Amino acid sequence: MAKMGRPKSDNPKKKVLSVRVEDALYERICDYADQNNMTVTEVVLESLEKLLNKSEH
Repeated sequence: MAKMGRPKSDNPKKKVLSVRVEDALYERICDYADQNNMTVTEVVLESLEKLLNKSEH
């Protein structure tokens, strides 16, 4: 019988971050996500990567 369920990730995400934001910022993030066919999580992760990569230079 074949395995069922979601396939295992090569890079599992084990850590959870929780951030409180103002309504206005949340709306801006949601609008950006909608306009770019992304999830809120993808927007936040991509933004953090860009910020951290920028600070390394």
